[in-house]
Amino acid sequence: MKPIAPGTIIFHRHRGYGVLTAVNLLTGWVAARFGDESRTLDLNLSTDDVQHADGEPILFRRAPPERMPHARLMAMVRELHRAGYQRLYLYSWPKPSGLHWRWQLFTGPRHWMQRPWREGWYGSGADYNFNPVMGWGDAPGASTTELIHVLAQFDPAGLAQALGRDEDHTNWFAAVCDALLPDYAYSLGADQNGLALPQHLPVIAVRQRLAAYAGPDLPWPPGWKHLWGPDALSHAHDPRSVVRHDVIPTSMRLPFDL
Repeated sequence: MKPIAPGTIIFHRHRGYGVLTAVNLLTGWVAARFGDESRTLDLNLSTDDVQHADGEPILFRRAPPERMPHARLMAMVRELHRAGYQRLYLYSWPKPSGLHWRWQLFTGPRHWMQRPWREGWYGSGADYNFNPVMGWGDAPGASTTELIHVLAQFDPAGLAQALGRDEDHTNWFAAVCDALLPDYAYSLGADQNGLALPQHLPVIAVRQRLAAYAGPDLPWPPGWKHLWGPDALSHAHDPRSVVRHDVIPTSMRLPFDL
């Protein structure tokens, strides 16, 4: 089935052609506007026989939907590591409500608690439910290769900073991907002040109705526990990232070819 997102052209048997204005992949409800109507119409993908513009039915939950993008991001980062971009890191942590997980990609030195923020390199599962894209111009349902190429076009200067070797982290990340993908991802919960650090890496499911993770216990990233030992905690500081404003060129060759 083709992916759907706000802007997708649809056909409804009673209203004709319209365009989606909102999509909720958890509940199966969408909002659509038909013709020159100013108000949107709420439709249920399970019962309202919504179709793509070419007549292909939109079937809801034939397979459980992803409620967060973390597994797709992990697959992308693994491929970039293989291409030599080993100084690329994926940080993920839960929102205070515990309902969704945030994510952030960053490059350069592996400073987990002083991560440079770049536009389009961070997001939340709460936003992903309604608009299943990463934020750098990618299309819903894009493959790993497509995500990499679009990211390289969106921010070549940022991705260039990931060139270099970090074998300890790359080996750890590859082992975690082998154990978790495609249905699970990891969480780094260090932003939860006052809670003890779990002995093993926390694992989260990226789809509903999945059984609890039953694989091997996974270690924390290289150097992670050192950040949260007694010495580190005695000099605790705000774990939020430091913003760095870099000049991004408007055009640049893709830094690699897959």
